[in-house]
Amino acid sequence: MPNVLVPLFEGFEEIEAITIIDVLRRAGVEVTTAGLDTQTVIGGHAIAIIADALLEQVDASQFDAIILAGGAGTFRLREDSSITKMLIAHAAANKLVAAICAAPSVLSAAGLLKDKRATSYPSVKEQMQVAEYLTIPVVIDGNVVTSRGAGTAMAFALKLVEILKGEAIAEKLAKDMIV
Repeated sequence: MPNVLVPLFEGFEEIEAITIIDVLRRAGVEVTTAGLDTQTVIGGHAIAIIADALLEQVDASQFDAIILAGGAGTFRLREDSSITKMLIAHAAANKLVAAICAAPSVLSAAGLLKDKRATSYPSVKEQMQVAEYLTIPVVIDGNVVTSRGAGTAMAFALKLVEILKGEAIAEKLAKDMIV
């Protein structure tokens, strides 16, 4: 069973994080949420989520993917050296790294998008160092997946299911959820 790590930070975008977590779990992917500073993490719209663990308690190398939600607090991920190290190690191991909304800027700051096609929330476009910036809902380039924002969260999550579990499971899940 594929397993993924979803770090949570104060100010995360709830629609993005919960959609990712929910859709992947529905597809049979093992999802571990990890709070950056605390296990009870408050999103950007004052919704509290209880993470499975603290980030310092997990061994990121044991996961098939690291997936970042965006939100107003995304700058905290860019400033956290442990997140940067995890992402760089994952990319170097050719494991999946994915980010939505402002979070692709975290991948960019880690140097993971220099030779890639990617997208992001429009307000962080200028922070992106990419080979080609696209404005489509979901962009896949090798082991990197990026997406635009809350409105593309379902497409992003289903694309991750397709990559991790296969097209048939993603299609069935989309049909069952009437997407």
